[in-house]
Amino acid sequence: MIRNAQTLLERIRAIHAEIRDEVLIATQQSSLEQLSAIVAEEGGDTIFAIDRVSEEVLLRHFEQLGQEWSFVLIAEGLGEDGRAVFPAGTSPEEAELRIIIDPIDGTRGLMYQKRPAWILTGVAPNRGEATSLADIEIAVQTEIPLLKQYLSDSFWAIEGSGARGERLDHFTGKREPLPPHPSQAQTIAQGYGSIARFFPGGRAELAAIDDEVIEQTLGPTRAGKVLAFEDQYISTGGQLSEMMMGHDRWIADLRPLLATHRRAGLCCHPYDLCTELIAREAGILLTDERGERLRAPLDVFTNMAWIGYANQAIARQVRPVLSALLRQYGLVE
Repeated sequence: MIRNAQTLLERIRAIHAEIRDEVLIATQQSSLEQLSAIVAEEGGDTIFAIDRVSEEVLLRHFEQLGQEWSFVLIAEGLGEDGRAVFPAGTSPEEAELRIIIDPIDGTRGLMYQKRPAWILTGVAPNRGEATSLADIEIAVQTEIPLLKQYLSDSFWAIEGSGARGERLDHFTGKREPLPPHPSQAQTIAQGYGSIARFFPGGRAELAAIDDEVIEQTLGPTRAGKVLAFEDQYISTGGQLSEMMMGHDRWIADLRPLLATHRRAGLCCHPYDLCTELIAREAGILLTDERGERLRAPLDVFTNMAWIGYANQAIARQVRPVLSALLRQYGLVE
C-alpha cells in the first residue's frame, strides 16, 4: 500500500489544478500558430509548444513533491527514456513510488479548441521495471476545458475505495460532487460506442470491423434507420470520461494490432491509460485485445490496445462478436 495515499492524492489533485489553470492562460494569451508549433518528437509522439507549458508546471511541483515521497517520474519530455527520479540523487531502485503522467492528453483537440483535453496521473508502488498499469493504486484525471467552456470535471480513485468526481464552475469557483455513473443500458442499440480510428493508416479496416460489430449484434442497416452512434474523441482520458459519465457504452482502441504488420500511425501508450483504475473502480470493464487485465509497463514507448464496456450486459453482447472478428481479420491469434 502507498504511504499516506489520501494526502498524496490531494497533492496530485492540486498539481493538476495548477497545470489546468496555466494551460488555460496560455490558450487565452497565445495564438493557434504559437501553441501548435512542433517543438520535439519524443516517446513516439509529437510534442507541441502547448505541451511545454504543462511540463514546466509539472516539473516545478514534482520537485516539491519529492521532499515527501521518493519516486520515478515517467512522462514525455523527460529525456530519451521519459524518466526522472526525485529527489535528486535517489536511484530508481531505491525510490518508493513510480508516477506516470500525461500532462495534456488530447493536445491536438485542445490547441485547435475543438475538444477538452485531460491531465492524467497514475501512482504505483515501485516494483522496478516490472511495475505495470495493474500496480497503480492512485489515479487522478482532470479536464482542461475549452475557452468557451465554464465547467470542468475531475475524477479520482484510490484502489478499492471506488471512484469519485467533482465539477468546477470557473466563473463562480463553486465545486459540486460528480459521481461517475456508467451506462446501465442492456444493449448498444441507439447508444454511442465505436472503434477508435483517429488518424490515417488502417482506418478502412477498423471501420469495417466496427460496421460488422453493429450488424452482427443489431442486424443489417436499413434505409432511414440508425442503429447506433459513434464519437471519435482523440483523447484516451476523454474516452474514459465519456464511459464513466454514461455517454459511451463501449470503446475499442485496436491501433497497435494493425501496427504489427501494416502502417497504423500513432498508438495509445501507458501514460494515456494511467487512469484506467478510476474507470474500473466506477464499474467499467477494461481489458486488452484478448480480454485480459491491462498490464503494460509504465513507460512512454509501449503501444497498447484496449477495450472498454460500460457494464456486463454490454460486454456479453459485444465481446464475443468483436473477439471473433479480431481473429477473422488476423489481428489476434
